[in-house]
Amino acid sequence: MSNSDIFIGEIIGTAVLILLGGGVVAAVVLKRSKAQNAGWLAITFGWGFAVLTAVYMTGALSGAHLNPAVTLGIAIKDNDWGTVPVYVGGQLLGAMIGAALVWVAYYGQFHAHLTDPEIVGDPADKAIEGPHGGGAAKAGPVLGVFSTGPEIRNVWQNLATEIIGTIVLVLAVLTQGLNDSGKGLGPIGGLMVALVVVGIGLSLGGPTGYAINPARDLGPRIVHALLPLPNKGGSDWSYAWIPVAGPLIGAAVAAGIYNIAFA
Repeated sequence: MSNSDIFIGEIIGTAVLILLGGGVVAAVVLKRSKAQNAGWLAITFGWGFAVLTAVYMTGALSGAHLNPAVTLGIAIKDNDWGTVPVYVGGQLLGAMIGAALVWVAYYGQFHAHLTDPEIVGDPADKAIEGPHGGGAAKAGPVLGVFSTGPEIRNVWQNLATEIIGTIVLVLAVLTQGLNDSGKGLGPIGGLMVALVVVGIGLSLGGPTGYAINPARDLGPRIVHALLPLPNKGGSDWSYAWIPVAGPLIGAAVAAGIYNIAFA
């Protein structure tokens, strides 16, 4: 795979991943959506199908990492770091494109949601209490369409949850998901990884919303901060490091386990 193939493939694949994954969240939570209140099962299976679609679409082009944590795990496994910046750059750009496309597809629903007094409440309410009594930036009423956030704001628990979930994901990729070259996901591996993502969402998604992918969280969070959405609230940057650091730590641990136990 050339660097251009990798970069283009990761842009396309990650954009599709976020378009379909963020799209199912928008469908479930936004006002005037036909799927409103469809629930957590719809979200978890929607994200699983998003992974499956993106992997099958771009696996032959870039290996369909679609996730800096997966890229890091493979790089540690192989001790090959040459293409890591290309992968991560494509993933972050693709995630931003996908998030912007969700906004376009649900433009009217975003407007209806963010102009409803029952949703936005009192605009003067700018903060919520943090876990230790201090004020924390208030997450906006549509931030969950773009990125993750904790139900209980506890740094060590939130970080541990993301680490644990990503260990499961990356270890599954390294042991069962790779193609014959070992550089990306294959057709059977793509199906297996999609089912693992559904399983992680159902089992471990409750505390933090299971980012398990730094680009999936950071790229759309940047788009949320930039989009001209009325009454959108804050982008919760005080939390944003956790869904980046947690998956990267989890990926490194998973690759270490793989090299000790399976290599």
